Amino acid sequence: MANEQTIVSGMTGRYAQALYDLAWDQRATDKVAADLAAFGSIVAQNADLQRLVRSPVFTADQQVGALDGILSKMEISGLAANFIKLTAVKRRLFAVESMIADFRKLYDSARGVTRARVTVAQPLSAEHLETLKTALAEISGGKSVDVDVKIDPAIIGGLVVQLGSSMVDGSLRTKLNAIRTKMKEVG
Repeated sequence: MANEQTIVSGMTGRYAQALYDLAWDQRATDKVAADLAAFGSIVAQNADLQRLVRSPVFTADQQVGALDGILSKMEISGLAANFIKLTAVKRRLFAVESMIADFRKLYDSARGVTRARVTVAQPLSAEHLETLKTALAEISGGKSVDVDVKIDPAIIGGLVVQLGSSMVDGSLRTKLNAIRTKMKEVG
């Protein structure tokens, strides 16, 4: 087994762990991770595919039939394709997005990668992004940090960082709301 440490749990964790162990044995973790990420991304972007994945109205045969065409068009094959179709056969396709997220946790852990979500009001320059990655790597104990940057002008300024299960909200919007609340208490 590639990873004895418990990183994932529950039904989705068991499926992800089984896939990860199989991919590890076949030295295909990189390919499976890339294929699952591509499938997860297309599901997130397509309302019809979300209905196929989440709706109990479709039979397992209908889901597998549709998945065959989708996976073929996306050039997803091998372990990842078989896994996705197996979830449909076992009537677990509704949870495939969580399974993909759990697989990603196992994959990242094995590579020593931590993921961070950063929300900023305006795009970061390459220099600021590198500085942020370096700071987050120091905070996470020297691990490599993969940063997903989201632009949200509503935060006005500053940034919101989620690193693992920790979240720091240093946005100007939050600070202004705190000042507004304190002023209401005083007045």
